[in-house]
Amino acid sequence: MDSLSTDQQVALLVRGCENVYTVDELKDRLSKGKRLRVKLGMDPTAPDLTLGHTVVLRKLRQFQDLGHKAVLIIGDYTAQIGDPSGRSETRKPLAARDIEANLKHCLAHAGKVIDLGAAETHRNSEWLGEGLHKILELSRAATIQQVLRREDFKKRLAENSDISLLETLYPLLQGYDSVAVRADVELGGTDQKFN
Repeated sequence: MDSLSTDQQVALLVRGCENVYTVDELKDRLSKGKRLRVKLGMDPTAPDLTLGHTVVLRKLRQFQDLGHKAVLIIGDYTAQIGDPSGRSETRKPLAARDIEANLKHCLAHAGKVIDLGAAETHRNSEWLGEGLHKILELSRAATIQQVLRREDFKKRLAENSDISLLETLYPLLQGYDSVAVRADVELGGTDQKFN
């Protein structure tokens, strides 16, 4: 696949994507022949991957097939928080043993789509677990309503459901994963635009 022109590579890589920020920047990076670091993060909050995971894993595989470095982030630390997207209430914290069991299943499933042997795999506890744990635990005790009454999480506020400060940190922590692994490209769902 690496014999494709830059325009052909861009066409392949943006096919099926709802948003690309930005196509011109992707084209510029590809035209320089630089091997890109392409990051995908997954929180092991359940043992099985969804169809949505498979879609984005296939996109990561396309980058791999073009010679780029796949960087898979296993969100063992952010799984303790849980992605608040589409939730009507705060997620219950997962026990470490559940996260570990889910992680093994997720990696096995991901390995059916991407080449795990050629990928770089990290747990985000490598950089988020040092010194941040106490702050995250303290943030579980407060709600957004106590600090700031604004239009975030409209549905939950309308239903008078609490939103913990911990949940508001999730996009920041998830976005920091890309910084920690020096990613050139981040793949993810539309729920990650805030990152």
